[in-house]
Amino acid sequence: MLSNTNIDYDEPLVRLAQRGERGAFDVLVTKYQGRVMRSVSRLIFNHADAEDAVQEIFIRAYRGLHTFRGESSFYTWLYRIAINVAKTQRYLNGARTSKFPLFGGYGDFVNEEAFCFVDVTTPESILAGKQTEKAINSAIDALPFDFRTTLLLRELDGLDCDDIAKIMGCSVGTVRSRVFRARESIAQYLKHR
Repeated sequence: MLSNTNIDYDEPLVRLAQRGERGAFDVLVTKYQGRVMRSVSRLIFNHADAEDAVQEIFIRAYRGLHTFRGESSFYTWLYRIAINVAKTQRYLNGARTSKFPLFGGYGDFVNEEAFCFVDVTTPESILAGKQTEKAINSAIDALPFDFRTTLLLRELDGLDCDDIAKIMGCSVGTVRSRVFRARESIAQYLKHR
């Protein structure tokens, strides 16, 4: 999650970019391009499509920069654009299978303590890990887009509920409900496996 210190540095860059300073916008792109790509890649599963989406996100951000009023952080505003572009891209291209790393932030879904005493070099433990990863991926893939997006913003990107609510265009209560229901759905899916 971004600290307040990092967010404070964005405000002068945004103001400069709004006044036509292209270099200031380039700094914002450099700062957030990797994070946006990681987030979009979890929603758009084809790498080439994700790269195209990231380019579209920054084009839209640049063109719409005059509409940014600073009511939220620049990153929250940018994320909102990213979610909208990802939704459109997924709609146009149809859903595809995703690949999520087993320990890439899914600690709430996997009992990591159970893995602490396992020798991961044995064929059995490698197979068990791959089967668990596949089950988690399937459970996440089965979530509705809004639930999956909310969960990934919370668990992998570490955003707080207020920021997610701004990004998703819903209330904080809805964010909490989606995260709870997504976790519950994944737990039920894994329980039946």
